[in-house]
Amino acid sequence: MSERDGGQERLDGGGTGGGEGLADGVVAGDGSGGGGVPGQARAGEPAGDVYEWFRRGGLLLAQGNPAAAEQLLARAAAAEPHSRSIRETLARAQFDAGSYAAALENFRAVALADPSDDYAQFGWGVAAARLGDFETSAEHLALAVAMRPDTDHYRAALRQTRATLAARAGAFGPLLPGAPGYLEPPPAADGGAQAGPGPDGADDGGDG
Repeated sequence: MSERDGGQERLDGGGTGGGEGLADGVVAGDGSGGGGVPGQARAGEPAGDVYEWFRRGGLLLAQGNPAAAEQLLARAAAAEPHSRSIRETLARAQFDAGSYAAALENFRAVALADPSDDYAQFGWGVAAARLGDFETSAEHLALAVAMRPDTDHYRAALRQTRATLAARAGAFGPLLPGAPGYLEPPPAADGGAQAGPGPDGADDGGDG
């Protein structure tokens, strides 16, 4: 899945990375206090504090190892459940690891906390599409495009979802105006229909 400003299939970018955007609750430090966990790992925990888990998880994701990134980022999210930065990065790792339902829930949490987050809306929409819920996908991809109309991969994802909805609707009748995926019909061509050959191959309406 794509990053905020490029790509289309992988979530190998995003709104935060390398420790940026941590004002929502992730505190960089040495693990000695300030809401982090001790630098000395407890049994079954990776070494480091929440910020270190977040940083290492983002690096693993960038290196193409989303499954390992997901493990670290899930630890960080459990320790700092209100951090949108961690949740978004975790959602990207989950998406790239094929855990689409989990990714959707984390993108959804970020989008509900901040409905103006276009990337979270995009992630919600693309994860919904992977799960076959194209109505939800179209709704949230349309929101992302409305907020960032210049973002090519947002528009491409929305076109794909709408095309899928339109193709599915062909088996059940046309989509009604206002329905997700509805496309305005093209303008009618000028002129009437030409007379065609009749059932016996002769032109209709002509004298012998």
